[in-house]
Amino acid sequence: MNSSNERSRQRYRVMGAGIFSLLLTLGVARFAYTPLLPLMQQQAGLGLAEGGWLAAINYAGYLSGALIAASISDLHLKDRLYRVGLLLAIASTLLMGLTTDLWIWLLSRYFAGLASAAAMLLGTGLILNWLIRHQQRPELGIHFAGIGLGIAGCSAAVWLLTPALDWREQWFAFSALACLLLIPAWRWLPPPDNSGLTAGGQKLVDNPPSPLFLKLFMAMYFCAGVGFVVTTTFIVAIVNHLPDMAGQGTKIFLAIGIGAAPACISWDFIARRSGELNALILAAALQIVGILLPITVPGLLPAIFAALLFGSTFVGMVSLVLTMAGRYYPTKPAKMMGKMTLSYGAAQIMAPALTGWLATRTGDYTAGLWLAAAIMAIGTGLLFVLKAVEQREKVAEQAYA
Repeated sequence: MNSSNERSRQRYRVMGAGIFSLLLTLGVARFAYTPLLPLMQQQAGLGLAEGGWLAAINYAGYLSGALIAASISDLHLKDRLYRVGLLLAIASTLLMGLTTDLWIWLLSRYFAGLASAAAMLLGTGLILNWLIRHQQRPELGIHFAGIGLGIAGCSAAVWLLTPALDWREQWFAFSALACLLLIPAWRWLPPPDNSGLTAGGQKLVDNPPSPLFLKLFMAMYFCAGVGFVVTTTFIVAIVNHLPDMAGQGTKIFLAIGIGAAPACISWDFIARRSGELNALILAAALQIVGILLPITVPGLLPAIFAALLFGSTFVGMVSLVLTMAGRYYPTKPAKMMGKMTLSYGAAQIMAPALTGWLATRTGDYTAGLWLAAAIMAIGTGLLFVLKAVEQREKVAEQAYA
C-alpha cells in the first residue's frame, strides 16, 4: 500500500513539474504577449506589422529548439537543456519590460521561443519517457493542462492588472511570477534514466510509422500550426476591432485558456474510444468552427463560445500528436516530437508574418482568421488520407504475416 502511494505521489510530482514548466515557458514567457499586445500598441508604440514580426521571431526560436530536440538522443543532455530553457523563460520575460527597442524585443521573443521548445518538447519527452518506463499509461492530458492554465492565467492577470499597471510594469509582474513557477518546474522532475529498460526490466522498443505516414502527418501538423498561431496571437486584437466588442479581446483569450485547461484529459478519453486519428479529425473540424465564429456571428456570447471551442481543440490536437510520437518512439520520444514541431514551427513563423502583412493592407488582422480556417480545412482532409494510409498498411502487414 505504501509502495502504491509512493508511486502515485511520484507521478503527481512529475506531472506537476510538467504543468508548471508549461505555465512558465508557454503561459508567461510566450502567451503573456498576446493579451499585452494591444496595450503595447497603445502605450509603447508597437505597430501592426511589428506585432506580427515579434510573434514570428518567437516561433523562429521555437523552431530552433525543435531542431535541437530532434537532433539529440542523450536524455541527460535533454534534461540539462530543459533546465536552461526554464531560466531563459525568466530572462526573456524580464527583457520585455526593460526596453522599447524593437531589436531587443525580437531577441527576447526568440529566447522565449527557445524556452517554449525546452518545456514543450524536451520536458514533455522526459515526462513521457518516465511514464513509459514506469509502466503507466502514456497519456499527456494532465500535463498539457498547463497550456490552458497558462493562457487563462495570463489573460486574467492582464485583465485585472491593466487598470493599475502599465505595459512595462506588467512585464515585471510576470517576471516575478516566473521566478515562483521555476521552483516546482525545476525540482519535481527527477533525473532521467538512460538504461533502455522499464522499471519492471522490459526492454523499450521503438515502433516507427512508415515514411509516407510520417510525411503526411507532418504536413497535417503544419496546417494545425497555422490554425493555432494566427488565432492565439491575434485574437485579442481582432475581437477588440469587431463592432461593439472594444475591450472584450482579453476576455476571449481568457475563454480560450479556460476551454484548453481541462480539454486534453477529455481528448485522451475520446482517443481511447475512437482512435487517435478519428479524435484528431473531430478536433480539427471543431477548431475551424471556433476560428470562424467570432467573425461570422456577431456578439460577445458567440465569441466566447468560439474561444472555448478553439481552446479545447487546439490543445487537444497537440496532446494527441505528441502522445502518438511517444507511442512510436518510446526510447526517444522527443526526437519525433522535434521533427513534428519543425513543421508546426515553420507554420508559426510564416503565418504571423503573413497575417501582419495582410493587416497592413486591410487595416486589421481579420483576414488572418480566414487564412487559418482555410489551411485547417486542408489539414482535416490530410487526416482522412492518413486514415486510409494507416488502414492500407495494416492490411499489407496482415497479408505479409
